[in-house]
Amino acid sequence: MTHATEALASELYLGLMSGTSADGIDAALVRFEGEGRTLRCELLHGRTFGWDAALRAQLVALGQGADTVSLDALGTLDGRIAQAFALAALSLLEEAGVPRGRVRAIGSHGQTIRHRPHAEPPFTWQLGDGNVIAERCGIATVADFRRRDVAAGGQGAPLMPAFHAALLGSPQEDRAALNLGGIANFTLLPVDGDVRGFDTGPANALMDAWCERHTGRAYDAGGTFAASGQINATLLARLLADPWFALPPPKSTGREHFHLDWLQARMDDAVVAPADVQATLLELTARTVADALQMTQPDTRRVLACGGGVRNHVLMARLAAYLPQAVVESTASHGLDPDYVEAMGFAWLARETLAGRPGNLPAVTGASGRRVLGTVYPA
Repeated sequence: MTHATEALASELYLGLMSGTSADGIDAALVRFEGEGRTLRCELLHGRTFGWDAALRAQLVALGQGADTVSLDALGTLDGRIAQAFALAALSLLEEAGVPRGRVRAIGSHGQTIRHRPHAEPPFTWQLGDGNVIAERCGIATVADFRRRDVAAGGQGAPLMPAFHAALLGSPQEDRAALNLGGIANFTLLPVDGDVRGFDTGPANALMDAWCERHTGRAYDAGGTFAASGQINATLLARLLADPWFALPPPKSTGREHFHLDWLQARMDDAVVAPADVQATLLELTARTVADALQMTQPDTRRVLACGGGVRNHVLMARLAAYLPQAVVESTASHGLDPDYVEAMGFAWLARETLAGRPGNLPAVTGASGRRVLGTVYPA
């Protein structure tokens, strides 16, 4: 291998991400140059690979709080998730026409099945054995990013703010990066002051689950189901009354808190049309996102949204209505495909880990200090 090829290889990374909604594995092949504020990255190829239906059903059940699972079943699930991640990585490289030897490392988030940063002791748990991914792909793999931050007293989430800051910050205006995944979370990017970030509450996880239950569709394409209903003010008030929303940052959450049983308990046997519930869930997301931004960075002039929720035009319109002082737009307007920002971020985290650089921000997670994140599984 020539020196030029070695230099190119050292800058190619592959990120793998499956979020709270468990709607698929996002895979992104990325070329990086520079670091910090001079960081440049190029998405060479991205694709979302669907989960096997039976496997996804298991993931959703676990994420919603199911706890009657044997150790053998968890061990098997850990291996099956890793196999699916490895297949996604290899398929992406084949589609891109890139030999695996040119990829320096894979950054794999895994699949979260529990996130309990307030337990005693606190923990977060992502399945998808990095050993299996490294072995199947023949590429060094970095995984298990969140637990070191939790061990240092942090929330373990969100982990994208440092990546967002490098690529989306501006010296001219206060900005916020908004990830509309299963859970919504912000990265606050002020002109002056520290980068901050936190979860704001449910986004697609609740809306997708309710839509699938009542329409058979995995998600509400374009927000059409929600648009066919009316907001139920009584139900919305009950949902907003959950004490979690009033917690100050740093904070994080997941499907183990905001799931369909949580919703059903607040419906109190009231008869609400399914479309009206969908409309109310969408309003809950828009309202809690807007409230969180107004409380933490009210002078925000630009909200850069990514994640599956960007495709929900009704949700984006409600966010814009709640935030008239800011431009609400997709990260696509700034050169980042909104579908792959998180996968690209975990490719970047793998790069930071191999370079021995910390990947967390204590002002975001609440950790006692900056830490190098993740475990390295050599090729």
